[in-house]
Amino acid sequence: TLPCLPGARPCIPKDFGHGSLVCVCNATYCDTLDPLVVPAPGSYVKYESSKAGKRLERSEGKFQSSLSTRGLLLTLNISTLYQRVKGFGGSLSDAAAMNILKLSQPAQDNLLRSYFSESGIEYNLIRVPMACSDFSVRPYSYDDVPKDYELKHFRLADEDVKMKV
Repeated sequence: TLPCLPGARPCIPKDFGHGSLVCVCNATYCDTLDPLVVPAPGSYVKYESSKAGKRLERSEGKFQSSLSTRGLLLTLNISTLYQRVKGFGGSLSDAAAMNILKLSQPAQDNLLRSYFSESGIEYNLIRVPMACSDFSVRPYSYDDVPKDYELKHFRLADEDVKMKV
């Protein structure tokens, strides 16, 4: 496991032009968040990113029981549960894996820590495409032999063995 970094480290913005800012994450530095804390009943924590430069900016607030304020109204009915949230995450495509593997080991560690650790955004799920996707450098599948219903010719591709598994 990757060790967690204590305390929040601010985003060092890098501008790629056209209003596209990203936070620097390299071998020596990556921004982090304070550990997540469940807010008290009746209150919430919001993390906001914006094109104007906010990067997971944390703010707190309290839910109101009256409709006296103007603007967006969000109604929460906490007595009805529609679904359980198992977690949050992203996709690990061939393109993502290829780019991660091009980084130095310390930069890989920082990047993965920023996604999966308590000092990062705490992903706990990853979706991995089955065979190739539109983010692969070539088309491939696991069994191209017609009528191989028993999958005798099933094989993982090099991309899966080297980058995803």
